[in-house]
Amino acid sequence: MSGEKNKVRLAVFKLTSCSGCQQQIIDLGDQLLALLDRIEIAYFLEASSDAKPGPYDVALVEGSVSTPHEEELVKKIRENSRIVVSVGSCATYGGIQALRNWMDFEEVKKAVYEKPELIEALEKSRPVSDFIDVDYAIGGCPANKLQLLSVLKQVLIGRRVYQRGEGLCQECKRKGNVCVVVAKGQPCLGPITREGCGALCPSYGRGCYGCFGPMVDPQPGALARRFEDLGLSREEAALRIRSITSWSEPVRRFLEKYER
Repeated sequence: MSGEKNKVRLAVFKLTSCSGCQQQIIDLGDQLLALLDRIEIAYFLEASSDAKPGPYDVALVEGSVSTPHEEELVKKIRENSRIVVSVGSCATYGGIQALRNWMDFEEVKKAVYEKPELIEALEKSRPVSDFIDVDYAIGGCPANKLQLLSVLKQVLIGRRVYQRGEGLCQECKRKGNVCVVVAKGQPCLGPITREGCGALCPSYGRGCYGCFGPMVDPQPGALARRFEDLGLSREEAALRIRSITSWSEPVRRFLEKYER
């Protein structure tokens, strides 16, 4: 470890995002403060203007890579950091802004900006791991702050980070939720989504939007067929599955074939 009294030097970076995952870190409050005897927060512009240069022991990166500047930034982060963790669905899967990846980028710019010629951006919004090696990844929109805390603690004790890979349906069953697909005929991405949110939307009678990204071996094709059985067209089923983490590898691979 580097830094005063062998503290772990922590840096938090923001790319293209809403800052929600950084807010989750701040919302740890006393739980984060309790770690300050082991952690030096060297760089975290959302929380402090006192930004110290690297190298860093741990870098948490929020947001997708959407501009040439961000592409260069993540490469510098990797060079200056011993451990890099992508935090949230934008950094891990491309995020909701990756929906533009399925459209003509020039047309998107014309529709959104008054002077699209002034916009300097990459054609696609992509996850951090497309540009650098990422040691650990935490999904979520926003990320679960308790998962964030667990990762930090495991890094502090030098343990290889472990995260559960269960699907959201398991969370629903543990909470005793009635399945919205079976009982209400509502489309829900729970059968292909990783747990972590506490089955928030299904707990209120709504279908899951897939915020935490795909579970292991998600089988989106089977879910699409179930959506069609519910009366959705192929286009409607594709739009549902696309959602927040459509640029994740298994979902993207399926949609590229399904929408032909």
